[in-house]
Amino acid sequence: MKLLIDENISHKLADRRSDLFPDSRHVDALGLDQTDDRVIWDRAKQVGFAILTKDQDRYELSLLFGHPPKIILVCIGNCSTGLIESLVRWRAAGISAFLEDEIAACLQLQ
Repeated sequence: MKLLIDENISHKLADRRSDLFPDSRHVDALGLDQTDDRVIWDRAKQVGFAILTKDQDRYELSLLFGHPPKIILVCIGNCSTGLIESLVRWRAAGISAFLEDEIAACLQLQ
């Protein structure tokens, strides 16, 4: 499954982890920057993205509407893109398993 990287995470991450999750995109690349949460949610659902975000509101949408899309919530506060990339690489196997799980809706990365 591919990731839709939310606007609260640098667009640089899309290129840095393309070896792990090909065909992933940043919201900017899809023209969804500064877009309502629900529009991004609906687009991710239509196109088959899981959303990689630091935004607690995405998690709350997951509780309200279920999945798809799945939510990967980065819970490490203000940090560098490099740290987020390291975290995604370190947890890549768990992320892949989560994406394949038909029941799980949200994964928190810490």
